[in-house]
Amino acid sequence: MRHLISPLDFSVEETNEILDLADHIYRHPEQYSDICKGKKIATLFYEPSTRTRLSFEAAMLNLGGSVLGFSSAASSSVSKGETVADTIRIISSYADICAMRHPKEGAPLVASKYSGIPVINAGDGGHNHPTQTFTDIFTIKELKGNLSNMTIGFCGDLKFGRTVHSLINELVRYTGFKFILISPDELKLPDYVKNEVLDRNHCPYVETRSLEEALPGLDILYMTRVQKERFFNEEDYIRLRDTYVLDTKKLQYAKKDCLILHPLPRVNEIAPEVDDDPRAAYFTQAKLGVYVRMAIILRLLGLR
Repeated sequence: MRHLISPLDFSVEETNEILDLADHIYRHPEQYSDICKGKKIATLFYEPSTRTRLSFEAAMLNLGGSVLGFSSAASSSVSKGETVADTIRIISSYADICAMRHPKEGAPLVASKYSGIPVINAGDGGHNHPTQTFTDIFTIKELKGNLSNMTIGFCGDLKFGRTVHSLINELVRYTGFKFILISPDELKLPDYVKNEVLDRNHCPYVETRSLEEALPGLDILYMTRVQKERFFNEEDYIRLRDTYVLDTKKLQYAKKDCLILHPLPRVNEIAPEVDDDPRAAYFTQAKLGVYVRMAIILRLLGLR
């Protein structure tokens, strides 16, 4: 039995196999409509979520399976003091696979040690979000045609952004990626990511505060929101939340084929006017996430 706690739990070869499977499902969904008949996924979401929770549920339903779970800690026995270890022991008797989102870093890893079913980390604090990472690289591969030799700019909350940390960890395993890190000083990429991931893998990167200066050299722009729920001080959040707003005026500096990604939800870091730009791919990105999660479910259940 395998779990997916970090994107690095799968080798590059295995990751590429999952991407190929997701592509095949995307193009031939009818071939997979009953493959999980009789199987159940438990979605255990201790934090609010729209896309991740619903895309996991849609993924299992598309595969012919069924869904159970909860959408907030308040609606589960954690409100009575139940531990993650005890919850997963019980859920293992009810479901065949589990997707867990938790505000505490490492909670899905703890769950995996006590679980009798595969556990998928659907986001743990500011740490990891592996299925979003697979969605991101699948989107890049589908829309750019490859996963090599590109410059990607990460903009916004790079300190607490688990999607950023996960994606950097994944992309350094591919060839020729360069990184532009765009953030205010207060939200810079943590030193441990720079030292243990970028420096260790000899990946070139530049840190800057200016989105306008970075845009002309980017093949991909990965926007992120400033996450209110990660701040202890609301004044700091209010001061930093509007640091970067991508609009059509700024997009004039970007390449004609620059890909604009965002893990969503957005607040106001991407102006609605950008949605009509052909470079805006964040809604396609969210759509493709369903096929990626279908592929991951099949892989962990040993059905492909």
